[in-house]
Amino acid sequence: MTQLKDYLKRAVDERASDLFIVAGGNVCIKQDKKLVPISEERVFPKETEELVREIYTMAQRPIERFLEQGDDDFSVSLPGLARFRINVYRQRGSMAAVIRVVAFDIPYWKDLGIPEQVMSLAGLQHGMLLVTGTASSGKSTTQACIIDRINRTRQCHIITLEDPIEYLHRNRESIVSQREVAIDTHNYHTALRSALRQSPDVILLGEMRDQDTIHTAMTAAETGHLVIATLHTRGAVNTIDRIVDTFPSEQQEQVRVQLSMVLRTVISQQLLTDVNGKLVPAFELMNVNNAVRSLIRDSKTHQIDNVIASGGADGMMSMDQAVLSLYKEGRISAQTALSAADNPDQLKRRMG
Repeated sequence: MTQLKDYLKRAVDERASDLFIVAGGNVCIKQDKKLVPISEERVFPKETEELVREIYTMAQRPIERFLEQGDDDFSVSLPGLARFRINVYRQRGSMAAVIRVVAFDIPYWKDLGIPEQVMSLAGLQHGMLLVTGTASSGKSTTQACIIDRINRTRQCHIITLEDPIEYLHRNRESIVSQREVAIDTHNYHTALRSALRQSPDVILLGEMRDQDTIHTAMTAAETGHLVIATLHTRGAVNTIDRIVDTFPSEQQEQVRVQLSMVLRTVISQQLLTDVNGKLVPAFELMNVNNAVRSLIRDSKTHQIDNVIASGGADGMMSMDQAVLSLYKEGRISAQTALSAADNPDQLKRRMG
């Protein structure tokens, strides 16, 4: 077995989330948000270049794009081991890589701690469902679980647009077409426009990166499709503001009206370390009712947090309510709860 495969196998065996190959330090894995060295000695530019070139050989992918641009995203499957999402880049003139470990099988949502409130959103027929959070907060896994439920319970055409593809979905009740940016299509916007001519019922969009993609995604949601998309934002309010601010000021009023009509739910999540040192997700859930719709349309998004906090009857939950629930269940410490809260002082009083 090659040295790279040794590192990858160690990452899988140790249930690590990521593997880091960066010159000047040890090869490391990330376990429950902690970095653990797995190489006996530090690696230097010569060793990291050898490992990076081995990654490309393993993926049967030409290295020229990386050599020209300085970074590259792709994925590779190793039979009997796992699937890996790879980001290769240059730093201080040397080659480096961060490799995300992705299991072949889609994890069972209950084992991950995803609540039924989130999974039931697979029943949405049209509109826009946004899954948000910071990097490495579990967004892709939550999306995969929702798509998997749709695939198992509904007969429809699901199109996923990803960069790169992480979880592989087998056709069950549905047909799943998975397209990878830079391999199967030029970019998100082009693929999304094409998807509208491919008779989709559900479109999963790995990320809404620019104005054109956001506009096309909202149009798709407006015309009867269910669009499930990701944004790197924390909280429903920040998500709405980010979308609106992407557009020029003269278009923002129109965008607010359109968004208020197509948006169905915003899931915002973060991963917390529980009392056993494992990761547990906390979810904010905003369902768009008439009150939220009016606040979006009237540019009063700062009032939405109050609607979420009092919207339990409509299936809503604020991040602080989710964190408090985990604390009361004894799953996270008081310190973890307060560090994850949007309003620590208020949460501290509610914790008693």
